[in-house]
Amino acid sequence: MSSEILSVLEYMEKEKGIPRADMIATITTALKSAAQKGINSGQELKIEINAKTAQLQAWVQLKVVDSISNPKTEIHIEKAQAIKPGAVLGEIVERSMDPASLGRIAAQTARQAVMQRVRQFEKERIYDDFKDQVGNIVTGTVRRKERGDTYIDLGKAEAVLRHKEQVPGEDYQPGDRIRCLLLEIESTARGPEIILTRGSPKFVRRLFEVEVAEVADGTVRIESFAREPGYRTKIAVVSTDPKVDPVGACVGARGARVKTIVRELNGEKIDIINYFADPKEMVVEAFKPAVPREIQIDEKTHRILLKVLEEDLALAIGKKGQNARLTSRLIGWRLDIEEFKAVSADPEGDAKRKLVTALGLTDDLALRLVKAGFVSIELFDGVAADDLVGAGFTAEEATDVIARVAGK
Repeated sequence: MSSEILSVLEYMEKEKGIPRADMIATITTALKSAAQKGINSGQELKIEINAKTAQLQAWVQLKVVDSISNPKTEIHIEKAQAIKPGAVLGEIVERSMDPASLGRIAAQTARQAVMQRVRQFEKERIYDDFKDQVGNIVTGTVRRKERGDTYIDLGKAEAVLRHKEQVPGEDYQPGDRIRCLLLEIESTARGPEIILTRGSPKFVRRLFEVEVAEVADGTVRIESFAREPGYRTKIAVVSTDPKVDPVGACVGARGARVKTIVRELNGEKIDIINYFADPKEMVVEAFKPAVPREIQIDEKTHRILLKVLEEDLALAIGKKGQNARLTSRLIGWRLDIEEFKAVSADPEGDAKRKLVTALGLTDDLALRLVKAGFVSIELFDGVAADDLVGAGFTAEEATDVIARVAGK
């Protein structure tokens, strides 16, 4: 058994990193416990393993008596003195025993204890090895997929990229290299589980800290963040040094820094803007190049009404409302976007010019029509020449106007 124990101790120490003394304590405790429940039931045993040679020694501990009532726990004084000269009544003496007599069950129990200790040690090591890496980016290899979750080999341990932490559209196959953020170490019934993410805004934030020195050293701060994984990210940055342009620092020379991050995110768009404490200024900055024509802020409901020109409406709202949603998250206010409609200072003149343009009328005739209530072509629907004559127009004018409207 000594050679088997020695090989186990050496393997565990070199391959698993479990201290030899730790494994010796585990094996001796398991052997003793199993033996006392088996053929050595009722006896007090002492088991030692030599750390260098793995030599196993065992003793049974017996109480010195002058009359034996339990031979498993007691020894007559004459026999005790033969083992230990000078032994006296009541003393405990140790009688050497053949380790083989511990029994086959004890050996099996020891093997089980070794495997259990290995599993326990690996769980403890996972936590110790990775507890300081929470919040950092780690690189691993995709091992397998199970029910939407992806399991990643990090070398020393296996981690899981759950379905909700993945990015829509990304598909990794076994053997692929992948970078993720170590989100947390979660305690489960099976031990600590390493949870990774690529979908969290924290992943993009950490990428900026890795790629942009000014963000890493605190010269540039990311004050606000909003992300729809796989589609678009908006970040608002501010500089603590007036000489440093926060947006320029994040973008990098010819966009090198942000391009590196975009490549890592498989083409996800990133908008970087200057941060302003004033929500009105933030809205204006976030919606560029669309220009808000009117901004109404309701402090009580934490709501902002934004009015933009018709041609800027689609740009401001974004595809499927994405731009509006991200901007709302970025500034922390609810946004409502409407089309801006300018109020003319000369509505009569505007109506007249529209009729002139649309129907080719003279300014005088168009103005008289406007004054009569016909401010748009749509209002001529169902109107006959006689109706215009009754409104003060000549038969010739009425016929001409109705003919022009009919031609449209």
